[in-house]
Amino acid sequence: MEIKANERIDELEYKGLKIIQDENGFCFGIDSILLSNFAKEIKANSEVLDLGTGTGILSILLSEKTKLKKIYGIEVQSEVAEMAKRSVVMNNLEQKVEIINENIKNLANIFEKNKFDAIVTNPPYKELNSGIINENKKKLISRHEISASLVDFIKVSFDMLKDKGSLYMVHRPERLVDILYELRKNKLEPKNIQFVHSSIGKEPKLILIKAVKNAKRFLKIEKPLYIYNKDGSYTKEILKIYNKKDV
Repeated sequence: MEIKANERIDELEYKGLKIIQDENGFCFGIDSILLSNFAKEIKANSEVLDLGTGTGILSILLSEKTKLKKIYGIEVQSEVAEMAKRSVVMNNLEQKVEIINENIKNLANIFEKNKFDAIVTNPPYKELNSGIINENKKKLISRHEISASLVDFIKVSFDMLKDKGSLYMVHRPERLVDILYELRKNKLEPKNIQFVHSSIGKEPKLILIKAVKNAKRFLKIEKPLYIYNKDGSYTKEILKIYNKKDV
């Protein structure tokens, strides 16, 4: 397996899975790990779409955490998509995972509408022209809504999901009002929300959201998820997600 300069191979600590990452690019964080766990209820033989796959981590993890039939990871950056493809080959997942180098706004040219049973997405968190602009182009596109906005991700999700299909998203709490507004506007009914805190007493850092296409109105707020104990160690819930024993 070819590894380029500034790249490294990281263990995903799940069923021997590994991933290639660019040390100068945007590396995956715990948000992708948590979303893969949040979405592991995806039913067997499902066709799944991963919008903005980046390194391919969500597609790779879900291909093993679920019994899905096929997952397509969509990545707009050609170099990042190529790297994700090599990670798929490295894990021998070519039959279950396909990486496509394309802007999510162009998916109607590739797939029929109402095709997918589920969609997962870890979209850019920051609105264009907001926050500190990172000078690294790869990180800039990964973090800011440059190639596609939150509205685009949600609209595309409605178009691509089957009736009663599910969307799983990880985002930031400060965007919650925007997310809920756009979801309902696009007939994706919010069904479950879980707030993720670094530790007890801290404000939430992430939100996990499940929405269902053309579903009835009913929202459940899940039990908060805490990442660290007071002593800085992982909580039992996080250790379980990482498939580790609490020692």
